[in-house]
Amino acid sequence: MSTRFPEWIRRKWASGQNFTMTKEVIEKLQLHTVCQSAQCPNLGECWSRRTATFMVLGNTCTRSCRYCSVDGGKPEALDAEEPRHVAEAVAAMELRHAVITSVTRDDLTDGGADHIGQVIEAVHALNPETTVEILVPDFKGDRDAIARVLAAKPEVFSHNIETVERIYPIIRSKRFGYRQALDVLRIATELAPQAIVKSALMAGHGETADEVRATLLDLLEAGCSAVNIGQYLQPTKKQREVHEYVHPSQFQAYQELAYTLGFEFAVAGPFVRSSYRSEEMMDARFARDRVLAGRRTET
Repeated sequence: MSTRFPEWIRRKWASGQNFTMTKEVIEKLQLHTVCQSAQCPNLGECWSRRTATFMVLGNTCTRSCRYCSVDGGKPEALDAEEPRHVAEAVAAMELRHAVITSVTRDDLTDGGADHIGQVIEAVHALNPETTVEILVPDFKGDRDAIARVLAAKPEVFSHNIETVERIYPIIRSKRFGYRQALDVLRIATELAPQAIVKSALMAGHGETADEVRATLLDLLEAGCSAVNIGQYLQPTKKQREVHEYVHPSQFQAYQELAYTLGFEFAVAGPFVRSSYRSEEMMDARFARDRVLAGRRTET
């Protein structure tokens, strides 16, 4: 196990006007962010750029994955004002692209899908020019729950595969498998072919380069067109230890491999997380669509 941070695992704590403004908006509207709850190392950078990943359905997860620092236990009741508050935060922060995720709520009949859908709809209603990226739990593979989220028309639908198939049952509950995670992406691709379907995985759990390649191929087969790959960092001593700090050159190789295999958008690096450079992904998609539209006009 690796216990010491290599020189490339360093992050300066950011501050400044934008950071303070982001913090004040989140606190005023009593919102949760995955930046805080999952102790993301990019919090300072992102908040200083006046962006954050909102986490809905409360701050308590019904699962206890070995890599995640979000509190597990009995969740609180849903906040009926949360959809409006998230929409207001997006407006206050003037986000062009809003990223929203959630805890897993196995205690709810629909896994919280309707509430998530309401959040997306509220954001779109108050911020018609803002695109929405939703990162969902697996909903136990429930097709109706996935359909409800997609009915809200998020521009990006994301579900993280997290790791390679061999390691999946080690860091996640054995009741919810790797193939089920792929099914979530496959269902989304089938139900909303216009949406960008995205996933992400962590390196540093002991996976091999061949296993990463196999996972990328599985994601492509499931319909993913975008993927992020980042370094797993142990949030607290309660979570699984880091097996390896992957060198930046290997992340670069993973990124190049993803594009070679056929992904439309890929980003890999030590500090890459699910929502990292999401705006860049949307800009690239819109630029491509404008080119295609122009070609159709010419013909």
